[in-house]
Amino acid sequence: MRSIMRYIRKEEWSPYAAGTLLGIVGVLAVWLSNSLLGASGAFENLAGIAGRAIAPNLFDNIYFNFIMPPEITWSVVLLVGIFFGGMLGAATSGTLKWGKKDAANSDAQWKSIFGPQTWKRWLIAFVGAIVLEFAAGMAGGCTSGLAISGGMLLAPSAFLFIAGMFASGILTAMLIYRGRY
Repeated sequence: MRSIMRYIRKEEWSPYAAGTLLGIVGVLAVWLSNSLLGASGAFENLAGIAGRAIAPNLFDNIYFNFIMPPEITWSVVLLVGIFFGGMLGAATSGTLKWGKKDAANSDAQWKSIFGPQTWKRWLIAFVGAIVLEFAAGMAGGCTSGLAISGGMLLAPSAFLFIAGMFASGILTAMLIYRGRY
């Protein structure tokens, strides 16, 4: 038991252990909730809940009535679990920097590329997340929904997506970092 706790507290895990646990979580998600892993619709569900409370007439349409209902769905529960699971993982490994001075995006690469201003790095990360969420909505799924769940099902589209994701990530890194890293 002590060796398991010591391993859990490590900052980096073996990709084989992490992959095995992700596979187990994927199987448990299907078995317990009859749903695959995927959280991209959660933001739309939450936006619908907030929108119905603030401006109900604007959110009384086909999209929020039938496609993305304003309710707590499996995706919302998964999103909350991802957030708190990440916090728990960072806390157990000793890497949680919540509330510490300059903890937000304090990586040396980020500072050298985007500057020392914390607000600027937060803004870039926030805009990047919005673009990613918008693209996931257009594609009909997110990385976890397509790559992980689709990969578990051996769907050819998942493997095409993974190849495209890595290729675009490499291209983006080359454009942003310009060979500095």
